[in-house]
Amino acid sequence: MLFRSDTELHPLVRWQFLGGIPEDERRAFLFTNVVDSKGTRYDIPVVVGALAASPKIYALGMGRPVEDIGPAWNAAIAHPVPPVRVNAAPCQEVVIEGEALKRKGGGLALLPVPISTPGFDAAPYLTATLCITRDPVSRVQNMGMYRAALKATDRLAVRMVARPGGAGGYLHWLKYQERKAPMPIAIVLGAAPVVYFTAPQKFAVDADEVAIAGAAAGQPIRMVKARTVDLEVPADSEIVIEGVIEPEILEPEAPFGESNGYVALEAFNMPMRVTAITMKKKPVFAAIISQVTPSESSVIKKVAYEPMFLAHLRDQLGIKGIKRVAMHEKLTNLRPVIFLQFAHGAPRTEVWRGLEGASIFQTGCGKIVVAVSEDIDPESVDAVLWSLAYRSNPVEDVHIVPNRGGVQGAQYGSKKTD
Repeated sequence: MLFRSDTELHPLVRWQFLGGIPEDERRAFLFTNVVDSKGTRYDIPVVVGALAASPKIYALGMGRPVEDIGPAWNAAIAHPVPPVRVNAAPCQEVVIEGEALKRKGGGLALLPVPISTPGFDAAPYLTATLCITRDPVSRVQNMGMYRAALKATDRLAVRMVARPGGAGGYLHWLKYQERKAPMPIAIVLGAAPVVYFTAPQKFAVDADEVAIAGAAAGQPIRMVKARTVDLEVPADSEIVIEGVIEPEILEPEAPFGESNGYVALEAFNMPMRVTAITMKKKPVFAAIISQVTPSESSVIKKVAYEPMFLAHLRDQLGIKGIKRVAMHEKLTNLRPVIFLQFAHGAPRTEVWRGLEGASIFQTGCGKIVVAVSEDIDPESVDAVLWSLAYRSNPVEDVHIVPNRGGVQGAQYGSKKTD
């Protein structure tokens, strides 16, 4: 059976996120016969859902049970394992550069890039990305998962400004802009899951994410120098797209369907000029289900964020009685709505400290934070609403904090939508 990359791949996988299938029964899909609506046949198979279609699949990528993932990340941050450098790598068995990047049907056109939300997206774009950039001052590399839209066989538009203040790659771009120098970038597709999982995490900007991934994996990550840019990439990746982003040029891209349920209208983002595409001899193209949650991108965040928030409240702030943090996933995409579960009899002062701590821990998280007792399942919105209806007095139990910014909304529209 043939599957169309521009109309069928993502919608088929997305169905399992829309209800009727229990979360633990979601599956990864491998499409081996991929075409597009113009009849183009691709030699490269596409895998969707293999990173985090469910917490169980995420746990497979980490090599440990779901309940051990939070402590594993905390330990990895505390005891990083530096990568090892190699001279030859599977991800560079095939090298495409020069005129082969510009040829009709060549370059990026060789990749079976799906359209994530047919009918809403202006073009196909890369979703399961590890976008690697390097701080020109500290020389520390950063990895981020940014949307990269196809513009031509040798050009992409990379969106690095999704979160408040800009992502790590965007902060690097500002420094290159000051120097009026092009910024090297490498987009990795199909790295080891434990390496991928570092990208959505909110580590310190100067943290060595590859070393953290090595600690989580229990062994150093193999890295190799990119062929055409001054960066190092995971040696065992499936596909690597190398290039540069000019410091003083922006290019329009979008509209695209977004995770908040809005359509992001046309905006200006960073154009990437491709200098090389390297890959294994028989690579697999990796993609994730993004857009309106629940999705694969929200599972990647949820599995790591919830224990991270819990550890912050319990261990760093010393909140007494905190038992669980549940970040609401469906439609809201985790960050705006957070539920805290407290043990019976937890002091009221501790409950308020927990609410305030969760609301300010990370920029863009905790627009609404609700505390419930231990007999209320924070994963059940019906149970939470029952608790609000019968156990709360809004006059005493609601605190509206001034000067608190909204979270990601209709991104290119009126600020009144926050």
